[in-house]
Amino acid sequence: MKKRLELKESLFIGSLIFGLFFGAGNLIFPIQMGQEAGANIVSANLGFLTTGIGLPFLGIIAFGLSMSKDLCELSSKVNKKYGMIFTSVLYLVIGPFFAMPRLASTSFEIALAPFLPESKQKMYLLFFSAVFFIIVWFFSRKPSKILDYIGKFLTPLFLLLLFILLAMAFISPLGSVSSAAVQPAYSNGAFFKGFTDGYNTLDALAALAFGMIIIENVQALGIKDPVLVAKETTKSGLFGIVLMGIIYTLLSFVGTMSLGTLNLNKNGGITLAQIADHYLGTVGSVLLAAIVIVACLKTAIGLSTSFGRTFNELYPSKSYTFFTVGCILLAALIANVGLNEIIQISTPVLMFIYPLAMTLIIMGLCSQWIGDKKSIYQYVTYFTMIASFFDALNSLPKNIKDSNIVSSLLGFAREFVPFFNIGMGWITVAILGLIVGLLVDKKRRLSV
Repeated sequence: MKKRLELKESLFIGSLIFGLFFGAGNLIFPIQMGQEAGANIVSANLGFLTTGIGLPFLGIIAFGLSMSKDLCELSSKVNKKYGMIFTSVLYLVIGPFFAMPRLASTSFEIALAPFLPESKQKMYLLFFSAVFFIIVWFFSRKPSKILDYIGKFLTPLFLLLLFILLAMAFISPLGSVSSAAVQPAYSNGAFFKGFTDGYNTLDALAALAFGMIIIENVQALGIKDPVLVAKETTKSGLFGIVLMGIIYTLLSFVGTMSLGTLNLNKNGGITLAQIADHYLGTVGSVLLAAIVIVACLKTAIGLSTSFGRTFNELYPSKSYTFFTVGCILLAALIANVGLNEIIQISTPVLMFIYPLAMTLIIMGLCSQWIGDKKSIYQYVTYFTMIASFFDALNSLPKNIKDSNIVSSLLGFAREFVPFFNIGMGWITVAILGLIVGLLVDKKRRLSV
């Protein structure tokens, strides 16, 4: 049995991991974090990297160790009904509800919005999103070789242009990091704010959705033992993960330095377009726009295809075409809400689902020790769900949080849930669930 991958095979897996996880939408969040964190960007970036690249990497390894064939099987270790619901919700989040609409709105924000009058941008966004998702549908009907061509040629071109832009930004910076203003949210606990900012990449959720694709590719190269699969995935994935980490870090610092010349913007897409125009002029901005649009299209095609196949497997009474068309139509509709609004609406949902994804990843990593102790999966998940509910409430708009019922619930959480105020309340609650799960399992075994 083969025990290790060859160098070229390891590079292939590393490239696959990078290609799956890094979409054009990932550009906007580190830039925005950099603008808001200001002089505290180092701490904020460390937190961002923890969830932005650390968790996705662990999610991939968790599949290898747990020997689960897909997300539904892994999450069904809680129970079958939960597995169906969690898988459905997760694919809705990374598909038509948030990730796909964000791809269209991010493309528009970077590619067209800087050149259009603000009063007419909603009309142009409607037209752009319609064309964008018609193209997505055309290629999602029957995925073709174009995805390979895009990945082989346009992604490297995108990275080349991006690194040219980043190099110029550091050679001739727009401002200083040390003197950059710090927004209130990052004045205290910047690391933990960056940690929750990393949720926006959706990459930990994507790891649960696409982790098995990577594991299958490692197995197809001759590695079969789960421990060796996890080991080779870890080694191979370092290339993609380190590259993502470098890009995230550079973008976040460029965002901070931009404050020396640019104003604090509503989202990172606007800032990135302004930075490209500053250094490369109109030609550079147009080229960046074209590459970002193609990169977003590539990712959207992959997401719609994955969504259609997964839902067709979960609910076989409906066809792949039915789910794919529904996914694309819903994404096109939500894209017209606008990038800022999509980010605002998605935050409470991500604050709810991310802790559940993180605990599932951790339990998958520990599957060889947990074994058949189903009570551990159940109580850790159920207890985490309670903390996630409070985290979701805490990320709602201020006018909703100030209502009597929500305010009372949040007051309870602040008093009785440790680390709730920094968005980490799920940790102690999950540990409590682990203890209860172990006790229940011990009682069950003694009674047998």
